[in-house]
Amino acid sequence: MSKHKIYTMSFASVYPHYVAKAEKKGRMKSEVDEIIRWLTGYSQEELEVLLEKQTDFETFFVKAPQLNPLRALIKGVVCGIRVEDIEEPIMQEIRYLDKLIDELAKGKAMEKILRE
Repeated sequence: MSKHKIYTMSFASVYPHYVAKAEKKGRMKSEVDEIIRWLTGYSQEELEVLLEKQTDFETFFVKAPQLNPLRALIKGVVCGIRVEDIEEPIMQEIRYLDKLIDELAKGKAMEKILRE
């Protein structure tokens, strides 16, 4: 079975869309970065290096320093699919991130987005 196209896409190619989606709704790039750091365990410096290196999505999640155990609390639908029902681990991580960015754009408080 071949890999999904998104696995080989660079994270940096999608990142501006996350930021634009948030900013369009009055949120900030720093909040997008905070969500990414919370989910993956990357530091801000590590995140910036990965963006600069054009790291692909699969590597971005496979090499994440500390995937947040609270991410299992992320529930809901992204692209018509329930994130909690996705069986492919990397795709589920990608969709977790999509869901968190959706919540940010919908005006949800950061404490709720970060499951605090």
